[in-house]
Amino acid sequence: MSVTTQETAQPWPMNAWYAAAWDHEVKHKLMPRTICGKKVVLYRRTDGRVAALEDACWHRLLPLSMGRLDGDEVVCGYHGLVFDTSGRCTHMPSQDTINPSACVRTYPVAEKHRFIWLWMGDPALADPAKVPDLHWNHDPEWAGDGKLIEVACDYRLVLDNLMDLTHETFVHSSSIGDRNVAEAPFEVTHGDRTVTVTRWMEGILPPPLWAAQYGRPGPVDRWQIIRFEAPCTIAIDVGVAEAGTGAKQGDRSKGVNGMVLNTITPSTEKTCLYFWAFARNYDILNQKRTTDLREGVSGVFREDEAILEAQQRAMDEHPEKVFFNLNIDAGSMWARRLIDRMVAAERPGPRAVAAE
Repeated sequence: MSVTTQETAQPWPMNAWYAAAWDHEVKHKLMPRTICGKKVVLYRRTDGRVAALEDACWHRLLPLSMGRLDGDEVVCGYHGLVFDTSGRCTHMPSQDTINPSACVRTYPVAEKHRFIWLWMGDPALADPAKVPDLHWNHDPEWAGDGKLIEVACDYRLVLDNLMDLTHETFVHSSSIGDRNVAEAPFEVTHGDRTVTVTRWMEGILPPPLWAAQYGRPGPVDRWQIIRFEAPCTIAIDVGVAEAGTGAKQGDRSKGVNGMVLNTITPSTEKTCLYFWAFARNYDILNQKRTTDLREGVSGVFREDEAILEAQQRAMDEHPEKVFFNLNIDAGSMWARRLIDRMVAAERPGPRAVAAE
């Protein structure tokens, strides 16, 4: 067990890229979002690039998202102060002199893998090369789509849910789950910023969703390879192939392969933005299949949403209770440990110390 010498201000690191929106969500209009406890307003400039400002006017703190755009500048909806994309005030009503302190914070932005990413911490550390890898979302060799779910729970509960897929047996029995998921052995490995959980189910009959994608009778070898990238991104390599044809050794030509792409952004300590997509590398020109898969997977994640929000309510009702961990929780335990290390590295003063 680990203990700390002081409490953390928030349960997430700030020096990280967080998905704030799908690329298609941000238009030439003001869009508010809460990211890591901070109110932010997003919009596309006239040149197509995205700007992200603190969503509070310097003057009387009215959310700037309640104002309007004038070209690339934001006009406050209360007294008409104007802010440019750098956050600097360029106009004040009834005076020629602009107070030099009149500005709002701006956030570094990266547009990559069909998401708008914000860096919430020290802007000097905002390296776009460190945006989490979700390239399948736009790779021409893959096809897919996804959605945003706003979940009323601690963001780490979503990560726990994705790092341990044995719950599929019980929560998703009508689509992707069967007893093989809960009974198959798995392997967990980790690095400084990543955790990987690998599970193979060999010589089994596929569950309903995969049976429909595979389209042939007979047993399959099924795989789930979960890769967590701290603090909040999980890409899951999934699929089925004809049993005994070498999928485990790397030849997946006799099957179908998908990637479940997930990045979770904390909004508050009890709410989060859950961005997900499902991409595939077969039948990629079939838009109907893309849409059907998106809606099918959406139904699966609605089942997760119900579980996660019920879990959060139970935690709120029983704050004295603690979590107990099983072998199946090894992946999520490592993911939380990596997050805790990132948070501790940003904390001033004494660091965490270990205790048995």
